Amino acid sequence: MDGHSFPQAPARTLLARHGVAAIWLLHLAAARAYRDGNTDAAVAVVEIADAAEREWLRGSGGTGSPA
Repeated sequence: MDGHSFPQAPARTLLARHGVAAIWLLHLAAARAYRDGNTDAAVAVVEIADAAEREWLRGSGGTGSPA
């Protein structure tokens, strides 16, 4: 996978399975990873959450709700 497909692929999968709740759940998981001292994992999860948010907004026309 190239650097761009890493966060987008899991982001799309999680959005398809869980909808917008995936973004919140990813941020919670990142916070837990950071709290537990897993900073590299926390950064990776935040990258996925950010990609999911971009995908969500792209699909909603920037309104914050699904198209």
